[in-house]
Amino acid sequence: MTSSFCTDGGCVGVAIEAGEVRVVDTKSGDAPALRFTPAEWAAFVAGVKAGEFDLPGSP
Repeated sequence: MTSSFCTDGGCVGVAIEAGEVRVVDTKSGDAPALRFTPAEWAAFVAGVKAGEFDLPGSP
């Protein structure tokens, strides 16, 4: 799955396979995927939803 916010080629692909979450940079087709456990991914998503990664001054 590729982000729905992908507009300029700088995209992130996410797949759930074999009990792990794999994340790839779609413009680097030969780069290895980053691999996360479901618990690690859930913690990351919770941080995103909580605004932990927002840039300073962003709404």
